[in-house]
Amino acid sequence: MDGMAGQADDGEGDADPLFTLWGSDGSSHQALAFFLDVDGTLVEIAPTPDSVVVSPDLPDILERLSEAVDGALVVVSGRSIAQIDDLLKPAKLPAAGLHGLESRETALGKIMTPPVPPQMDQAVQAMKAFVEAHPGTLFEDKTHSLAIHYRRAPETEAAARDLAEAVMAELGAGYHILAGKMVFEVKPDGADKGQAVTRFMALPAFAGRRPVFIGDDVTDEDGFAAVNALGGTSIRVGPADRPTEAQTHVPSVSDLHRLLAAQADRGGDS
Repeated sequence: MDGMAGQADDGEGDADPLFTLWGSDGSSHQALAFFLDVDGTLVEIAPTPDSVVVSPDLPDILERLSEAVDGALVVVSGRSIAQIDDLLKPAKLPAAGLHGLESRETALGKIMTPPVPPQMDQAVQAMKAFVEAHPGTLFEDKTHSLAIHYRRAPETEAAARDLAEAVMAELGAGYHILAGKMVFEVKPDGADKGQAVTRFMALPAFAGRRPVFIGDDVTDEDGFAAVNALGGTSIRVGPADRPTEAQTHVPSVSDLHRLLAAQADRGGDS
């Protein structure tokens, strides 16, 4: 299905390459549930997590779409829920943070999070020492998981991987390394975006809905696979330049904003 978006744009007239993703007239009505990644999906990738720029229109688009689907819109990110809320304010939405380690089932619900193991402090110190010794790298302490970014120092990739492996060993059984775009993250087992999708889809508010997962990175592949297994739609943001579980793609972040706004305008059904 990777050609779906392109089939609507044959070079004649003003056909919108995103038009066929949901159907042109909303005539096939099935309630949808949206699961949306943040970095590279709702916002452009930036050199550091703190330097991303949020489009002024994005919070309103998300709030309108959430209302259209009766709250069945979940932000699913490697960021913490607190970071998600800060980025997307004033919008506040159901969320799965830290790749599903954190969860908030409703916009105003309580954030559920696991305890932090005592050996995490020593792992944090190792990450900090690495950053001091390798200019251009960035340490991100997510409390329950630890990430080392090397976007500004790509020559440190091998050393950053070695660090992640050492930290994983220090934390002991139950942790693994997640490799993303110029980042290695050490995180607990048993939590990924696919599992987050599955948990939300089991809630009464999501019952009977067709899930739509939209992401951009290898960290989103579990989410794509989960919605595929549930008979939903998986969409990757960016060029169709690598193997993926996603059924189709949207060329860019700005194109996705346009698609989500159009969906909000005509309601939350397919």
